[in-house]
Amino acid sequence: MQIPCPICGPRDLREFTYKGHDTYLRRPAPDAPPEAWNDYLHLRDNPAGATRDLWYHGAGCSAWLVVDRNTVTHQITGATLAREVQDAD
Repeated sequence: MQIPCPICGPRDLREFTYKGHDTYLRRPAPDAPPEAWNDYLHLRDNPAGATRDLWYHGAGCSAWLVVDRNTVTHQITGATLAREVQDAD
């Protein structure tokens, strides 16, 4: 399986490390109540189908990517630099 790194082009999956759902990009404020931090750290959707995951390209350009993939078919349909996704939110 290949991930389309926006910097390096299509690269083998083994060059990347999976870090979790892209909700990790939306941290609560440091002074948020404990419930918000609990939800952020422990509550995750587990969809069957389209999802957006956070991956680190450690064996390549060291970029953080948000990868669009299907959890049923494992098809990867795109990848965006995480910093661009954060700036858009």
